[in-house]
Amino acid sequence: MTRACKLAIFVALFGLLTLAFGDEATKKPAAEKAVTVKGYVLDSACAFTKGLKKPISADCATACAKAGSPLVILTPAGEIYWPISGDTPSTEQNSKLLPFAGQKVTASGKVFKRGGSEAMVIDHVEAQVAAK
Repeated sequence: MTRACKLAIFVALFGLLTLAFGDEATKKPAAEKAVTVKGYVLDSACAFTKGLKKPISADCATACAKAGSPLVILTPAGEIYWPISGDTPSTEQNSKLLPFAGQKVTASGKVFKRGGSEAMVIDHVEAQVAAK
């Protein structure tokens, strides 16, 4: 088999594999959708390592956030929403949630899902009003 023939076969196989499997690097995460979520704002470390259903206290969540731990929203169903920036380059997001550390909130924005993680570009967040 000539060198040109081998090269033609290689190029053809490469093209077929690219069509069959697609280019993983260009795949986007699941399509974003606007949603509203309710839950507690707490630091991400406690959400994962302590298995908490709510923050230990507002002071604890605030101290961890000020020390650099990212804040997240933990829903009653146990879903964790990571706040992310909708801009590139990305910017920090703790400042959006820090005023609500340790509190129940309602947040709305676009949600992205990838590999079991959920992230939200927060458009609006407010403290939940306690039921009377």
